[in-house]
Amino acid sequence: MDVVLALPEVTQNDGHPELTGFRVRGKGFCYLHEGDETIMLKATREEQQALVAEAPEVYSPSWAGGRFAWVEIKLAMADPVELAELVTEGWRLSAPKRLASTLQPQRPSAPDQP
Repeated sequence: MDVVLALPEVTQNDGHPELTGFRVRGKGFCYLHEGDETIMLKATREEQQALVAEAPEVYSPSWAGGRFAWVEIKLAMADPVELAELVTEGWRLSAPKRLASTLQPQRPSAPDQP
């Protein structure tokens, strides 16, 4: 999960025997279960519902509490670009606003021109 570790101030926590957790300033936003080849990401409740409705074979609800929900993603079936966007959004939901503002949004690259 290079995209996770490339985000600012991310730390890895291997405190659980089956999950590798990733945090930003002490707040968890991503949990990798290598054995199941799944990842759980922090999301808004609306995002969780939309993802599950769009592709239930890839996304499933994990749990929800307060303003946030978690979505479980089957890595083998996930689109890599969308996965990177979801990881980044999960990080933004957990990072302090000032830190989140330092990460510039990714702009789509322009198609090659002749």
